[in-house]
Amino acid sequence: MSDGISIKRNVLLNPGPSTTTDTVKLAQVVPDICPREKEFAGLMKGLREDLVRIVHGNLDKYTSVLFCGSGTINIDVCINSLLPEGKKVLVVNNGAYSTRAVEICQYYGLPHIDLRFPVNQRPVLSVVEDALKNNPDIGLVHTTHNETGTGILNPIREIGALAHKYGAIFTVDTTSTYAMRPIDIEKDNIDFCMASAQKGLMAMTGLSFVVGNRAIIEDSKNFPKRSYYCNLYLQYEFFEKTGEMHFTPPVQTIYATIQALKEYWAEGEEAKWARHTRVFEAIHAGLDELGFKDVIKREWQSGLVVSAIYPDDPNWDFEKVHDYCYKRGFTIYPGKISTTNTFRLCALGAIDENDIKDFFKVFRDALEVNNIQIPVVYKEEA
Repeated sequence: MSDGISIKRNVLLNPGPSTTTDTVKLAQVVPDICPREKEFAGLMKGLREDLVRIVHGNLDKYTSVLFCGSGTINIDVCINSLLPEGKKVLVVNNGAYSTRAVEICQYYGLPHIDLRFPVNQRPVLSVVEDALKNNPDIGLVHTTHNETGTGILNPIREIGALAHKYGAIFTVDTTSTYAMRPIDIEKDNIDFCMASAQKGLMAMTGLSFVVGNRAIIEDSKNFPKRSYYCNLYLQYEFFEKTGEMHFTPPVQTIYATIQALKEYWAEGEEAKWARHTRVFEAIHAGLDELGFKDVIKREWQSGLVVSAIYPDDPNWDFEKVHDYCYKRGFTIYPGKISTTNTFRLCALGAIDENDIKDFFKVFRDALEVNNIQIPVVYKEEA
């Protein structure tokens, strides 16, 4: 109950949007305002600065640029805006979200290298360096920090060092790590990272943002123009001149994000990461007790997403298990691996380990109701 409004609480174990607090939800209930008012522009200035502070960026060197849309808009913005004339993109690709970056290159007709690794393996740094060494025209390197399709954590600091060694801009999709796993934009060799409000900030959908190097953005003014709405320099320049977004912002979502940032600072980076870690460990404990297997080696996991393999049980039906849990306030999510049937449980959002303990009571019941053997069974590997 908040301010006389009763809001049903659901525990979302999908990889975003995440479970939010009632105070963030209710922050959207505000008097109507034209987003061109100075009052609203002032709110966005503080918001933009906070987004840089979360990744420990120096405000003189780094800035943030806001866009309306889901996290994919950030990948689009960075790739189409930050590739100089005559250069190509290197995508270090071991999952669905780096594959999305490849598809963006294809749709814009950008020269690129799709440097593929197995989805259950980390990129091999020597192979990344060979690609850079053998292709001196690479101007931009892109990868994903936490591939949420599997939960694998990529070595961005090392990849960034290689990108810089060979003179390339380094962009990282941090949508599923930003404001959860601690990130230091300078120490991690990141030129541009990105996220959406509904993930680590535990706010609402509709607002995405790129945090990155101000000087490179200003240099990109002279790069080829490949999009109008999704041009990083155009949006940045409008912010710098007016304090406003170039196009209509998601007003209520911005109010919710500002409240979420207040709650982020109140909890603190270390305490928040410790809470996500407790949730992650509780997920593993529950799955281990039931006999489920992971797709990714435990030591390679991001600490935020667990991808579990479907058991070899004729009664296993993900939809039935999902629906049973959903009706009782818990959302689980299918996997995103074309070669292996998996489901995901994620440690995002305003949840703690007690929520996970409650979930596993319901999840166990779902298995029992559907006559799925406990502990779950897998065929013997050859």
